[in-house]
Amino acid sequence: MSGGIAAYKAIEVLRRLRDAGYHVAPILTPDATRFVGPLTFSALASEPARVGLYDDPQMPIPHTALGQSADLIVVAPATAHLIARYAAGLADDLLTATLMATASPVLLCPAMHTEMWEQPVVQENLATLRRRGVLVLEPERGHLAGGDDGTGRLADPATIVELVERIVAGYRGPLTGHRVLVTAGGTREPIDPVRVLTNRSSGRQGYAIAEVAARLGAAVTLVTTTDLPLALDVARRIDVVEVVTAAEMRDQTVFAAAQSDVVVMAAAVADFTMDPAANKLKKVDGPPHLDLVATPDILLELVASRRDGQVIVGFAAETTDVVSNAQEKFMRKGVDLLVVNDVMTPGAGFESRTNEVRILMRGRDPEVISMRAKESVALEVLTRVVALLPQGDQ
Repeated sequence: MSGGIAAYKAIEVLRRLRDAGYHVAPILTPDATRFVGPLTFSALASEPARVGLYDDPQMPIPHTALGQSADLIVVAPATAHLIARYAAGLADDLLTATLMATASPVLLCPAMHTEMWEQPVVQENLATLRRRGVLVLEPERGHLAGGDDGTGRLADPATIVELVERIVAGYRGPLTGHRVLVTAGGTREPIDPVRVLTNRSSGRQGYAIAEVAARLGAAVTLVTTTDLPLALDVARRIDVVEVVTAAEMRDQTVFAAAQSDVVVMAAAVADFTMDPAANKLKKVDGPPHLDLVATPDILLELVASRRDGQVIVGFAAETTDVVSNAQEKFMRKGVDLLVVNDVMTPGAGFESRTNEVRILMRGRDPEVISMRAKESVALEVLTRVVALLPQGDQ
């Protein structure tokens, strides 16, 4: 519990969890004790409530002991201040230190005044935590402290406990139970045993999508031409398939797509290939003639063979007439969602760690996602993917 007026509702959450048979170890921030007393929680919980990092001589390193033993950490209420400290990676009290010391799922239940909830910085901090895999149960609309009405009221204790039970049963986010296929990187088409035709795609955006999808609960297959490091928290939950050429990517992607609910084609697949020379082409022989042939259109093939309910996302990198070219590709490819970026924009080109994109969906005006980290772009894309999945699958 952090320090908000809704801390009194945490007593009911605790009681319901205990009635359901859970072992509950309460942690209160110092500010939370201004609203509720630790003795109340100690009387109702499975073990005494803790407030400070150094209060219990029987547990000299409480944050690691609690963080490592927890199956789930629930923060209710989570104030704007607590959310900001968690997003910044601070560990300056027992609660935030425990959050830093756990690999278990975390559920935040925010509660605050409406104006605070609607602040862009609060929403940005929550978006940061969501893409890291933190679950957020948004507040309800109702009467607030001070006598007014609005969004910011802590979710009902019964709703919190219901979500706790789903998380303990394996729920990790809106993509839980779904398999997501992501492609990443630029293919390399051999000219001879030494040289290749390729492009400047780094694969960073595809890797970001794979990592965020895993944190949202998906089982992820990543078909990639690059060998970027995966984040430690999700590396073991992503099946990596390495390929080189467009033909190899086509074969592996078509195979994996048959078992996937979502396909995100973030890779930059070469448009042309050739039969490579058996030996290195020599400069002294003059410029070689490259007999180029078109590569298979993987995206069109996936759309043509899609099954009901499967969501397919395409990507487009443009340099001129970005909007018109994107609209044309969106209609021609038949995808559910197209992500397009102008690679001439500083900070949005190949190999950058940031991106600025437009998202095209049927029945909507193009949405501009302003310049931000590629992980944040990934969350924006996947949030829209979730909305396209069949109802009842989320």
